[in-house]
Amino acid sequence: MKMTMYIDDALLARVMDAAGTSSKTKAVDLALREMDRRATLLKISSEGLGLGPDELKETVDPAYGLEEMRCRETPVSYGRKPRSR
Repeated sequence: MKMTMYIDDALLARVMDAAGTSSKTKAVDLALREMDRRATLLKISSEGLGLGPDELKETVDPAYGLEEMRCRETPVSYGRKPRSR
């Protein structure tokens, strides 16, 4: 199945530059994952996990590194499926 998407070229170029990606597909994948991550964090933070503000502050490891975590994620590979012979 082929899908066509219309994306602002200037916006995509800025995202690719900011993320350091070499392909449009990787930039879109990263943007979607980041949006999903943010939505999850917003949901969790709005629910508060039943903890008070001081308790919530104590739940975050000060050594937490978002960039390091992203680098350790398994990259998604894209490409055409091999044709059957």
